[in-house]
Order: sequence, then C-alpha cells, then structure tokens
Amino acid sequence: MLQKQVRSILNRHKQRDGWFLTDYSVNPYEGCSCNCLYCYIRGSKYGANMDEGLVMKSNALEILEKQLHARAKKGQYGFVAVGSATDAYMHHEEKWKLTQAMLKLLLKYRFPIFISTKTALISRDVDLLKQIDETAILPADLKTSLGRGVILSTSVSSMEPEITKMLEPRAAPPTERLKILSQLKQQGFLTGVNAIPILPFISDTQEQLEKIIAATKQSGADYVLVGGLTLFGQQPADSKTLYFNFLKRYDPNLIRKYEALYGTNSFPPKHYVAKLNSRAKALCAKYDIRISILSQHGQIPERNTAGTQNKLF
Repeated sequence: MLQKQVRSILNRHKQRDGWFLTDYSVNPYEGCSCNCLYCYIRGSKYGANMDEGLVMKSNALEILEKQLHARAKKGQYGFVAVGSATDAYMHHEEKWKLTQAMLKLLLKYRFPIFISTKTALISRDVDLLKQIDETAILPADLKTSLGRGVILSTSVSSMEPEITKMLEPRAAPPTERLKILSQLKQQGFLTGVNAIPILPFISDTQEQLEKIIAATKQSGADYVLVGGLTLFGQQPADSKTLYFNFLKRYDPNLIRKYEALYGTNSFPPKHYVAKLNSRAKALCAKYDIRISILSQHGQIPERNTAGTQNKLF
C-alpha cells in the first residue's frame, strides 16, 4: 500500500450531518478495497479515483492527536464519522490497524463516533467500541435525545446477491452484513442500516425496498436511513461511467430509463426522491422501525447535501 503524509486528518463539517449526526470525519485511508462501483468518491470533488491506488496516511495518528487535543481543550465535542470516504474496516485494516489506533485516540479524548462498514472486521474492536460508548462526551443537545457515544451501521443497496456481487465486489454479502449488525446489537450498541444508495428501477420498488426494511427489522436494528443514488463524472473510472457499464451487463433496457431520470445531473430529481421517501416512510411505519437515528416514524430529517452522498461503508 502507498503511504503519504497529511497536514490535517480531522475534518470539521460546516454543519452537523442531518442523517448521521456527525460534526467531524476522519479517514484512515484513501481509496477503498470494497470497490463499490457507485461510490461517490469516484469522480466527485471529494477524492481521487480508486484505480489510482490505496493510500495509508502514515502520520495520521500524530496529526489526529494534536487536532483532538485542541478540540477537546475547547470543549468542541461532536460525533466523528470514522471512514466517511473509505471503509474504516476494509481488508487492509486487518494488517495496518490504523483505524484501531485512531479509535484508541478517540477514546482517550472522549469523542463519540459513527461507523458504517461492509465487513466483519469491526467485531475485532468490540471491547474498544464499548469503552467509547460508555465514556464519550456528547454535544449538549444530544445528551438527552441520544445518550450514546457510538452509532454503528452497515449499508445495503439491495438484498439480491447477484446484484451486490457486481456492484460491491469485495464487500460482504448483504445477509452477512446484517448478521454482523445483529451481533453488534446483541452487544448493546445502537445500530442501523443505511439503505443508501437505493438503486432506481432495481431496489426502489415496493417489493425490493420492503425486503431491505424487513431484513433490517429482523436484524434488531434501531433505524434505517433511505437515500437515492448519486452518479458523478464522465471519465472511465468515474461512478457514472462504471454504473452505466454495470447496467449494460445487468439489464441494458434500464439505460434509457436512467438517462431520462438523471439527464445531465448527478442527482435524481426531487419528484423521484419524494416518491422514494414516501414509500420508505410507509414501510418503516409498517415494520415499526425509525426512519432516522433520532426521529419518530414518518419524519425524514433534512440532509446536508455537502456531505457524503453514497455513504455505504
């Protein structure tokens, strides 16, 4: 794996993320070995294309400790998304253990965390995560409404393995992800599923969306977040190009539908999002599961679109 040095590692959001409740993000690595074709860092302004190689930030711990110390000294506590542009527990973490080392620093400075992963490696750090959950200092407005220092999730774009094998080649199968999530819930954690991105004309139907939400409920998860698909770029390694290549293999008849839905945009239109949200609300009410981390049924929070669009890790 390539290595680089960084000047900053702890990124402060302009505003709290409306879905994940995070005020900060930290990424131990650049790129991700899960290789999801739709990942928003492929072709977006947020990062380089994955085919340029994975990178470990060699001085990350030194820089992170300085930044955490400065924030803690000022009382600027907030949830830290560990892995917003990479899977913090991707396959290389088993060897390098950079995520684990970062968690130890976050524990030391008592910052709460949000992690979403598609691999089983997170189970290695259960004891460490429990310590963070119990000792983290929460922002004042979340102390009563949340009262937890750790939020753990996985992401599911479809429950159909033949689809996920093509789109998410090195991620765990969706049933395995939910099994891991169930185990984390049994350990006492606050857990949820990011049904992001839901795939137009593939997993956004009543039947397919219900499969995801029903499986989420069965896992024991506390919430499910539902969001649409964003597609960036026109270059060979960009998400829009790669996703349309997937459509050619999966069902070429869908290409015209996608072209009509997206046009020249990276985001699905508002009327599509509204319809998806309406369907998700009804299903979450049916299965008695929250549609956001904090809210009651039927209340979909405002999304900070400057954040992670297809956050799937």
